[in-house]
Amino acid sequence: TNGNLEEAVELLRKRGIAKAAKKAGRETKEGIIHAYIHAGGRVGVLLELNCETDFVAKNELFKELANELALQIAAMRPQYVSRDTVPKEVIEKEGEIAREAAIAEGKPEHIAEKIAEGKVEKFLKEVCLLEQPYIKDDKKTVEDLIKEYIAKLGENIQVRRFTRYEIGE
Repeated sequence: TNGNLEEAVELLRKRGIAKAAKKAGRETKEGIIHAYIHAGGRVGVLLELNCETDFVAKNELFKELANELALQIAAMRPQYVSRDTVPKEVIEKEGEIAREAAIAEGKPEHIAEKIAEGKVEKFLKEVCLLEQPYIKDDKKTVEDLIKEYIAKLGENIQVRRFTRYEIGE
């Protein structure tokens, strides 16, 4: 990279993502349940984060990732892990609402359809944990963050499930 620090960082990130992609198909049967209580005790998160071996599950980097993810969940309120876990009916309903709103504004059908697609995409990026911008660096998604940890730890890592609790909800 001829001494260009930004290019070097980008190259390393790409290599890490390539490593992560190779590990994506491997089974994750180990892991931890991480409990996080947000400041003031009004918000709590339980997160199941899986990996391949108990060795990694006990690693401080893995625990650090679990805490970062729980913090993300507490702050950004995702409802699903990924778009694969969003019920089809929910996606269809969001699209229908957006389409009807666009038509009510007088948009032609084909334009209303494009608007609905865009709104559904935006909705999925808000409600799916893996697609959300990472709260500490919005240039990357939560999925990118996990891939960085996969590259560091050398194992596949998956968010299995989570629950967010808030007093009064």
